[in-house]
Amino acid sequence: MTADNIQLDINLEETGWDEELPGAGDLVQRCLQKVVAGTAEGKVLAEFPHLELSILLTGDKSIQVLNREYRGKDKATNVLSFPALSDEEIEDYFHRGAILPDYPVSLGDIILALETVKSEAISSGKSLENHFCHLVVHGILHLLGYDHQNDADAEEMEGLEKAILGTLGIDDPYDEMST
Repeated sequence: MTADNIQLDINLEETGWDEELPGAGDLVQRCLQKVVAGTAEGKVLAEFPHLELSILLTGDKSIQVLNREYRGKDKATNVLSFPALSDEEIEDYFHRGAILPDYPVSLGDIILALETVKSEAISSGKSLENHFCHLVVHGILHLLGYDHQNDADAEEMEGLEKAILGTLGIDDPYDEMST
């Protein structure tokens, strides 16, 4: 299974991303491929005739505005995910086997803030590349309907993240001892 049918639109709003993580676009593509290969939803993703995924690489100021507007939290955050598919569409397409649309479908938008992502990587002793990959995988899983609102859902989502990141050679992001 591959993500060849997914049009990836990566927008660079914060130019510091180029300096700090020059291969960010390639990393997003690799992460997306691993999510497609490593999830039950991946088989369905590979069957869509045309999918779109938007990634915005921005900074703390921009993400703080979005976090305040959409989540009611007036602070910067590392990643935000905005699914384009409704919960019902996710269920229909990925779990009930509904006929896939023949028109372009957007999975949604993922937004990452450079300063927060970099600060978290440094404070946790992880590389910026590995932390970035974790957040991209996390964001894509949110677009596929995964969440961490309760313990059971969090355990399922974290398990998938660990497995997918493992295929990228990245240690358990939730293990404080891994780097």
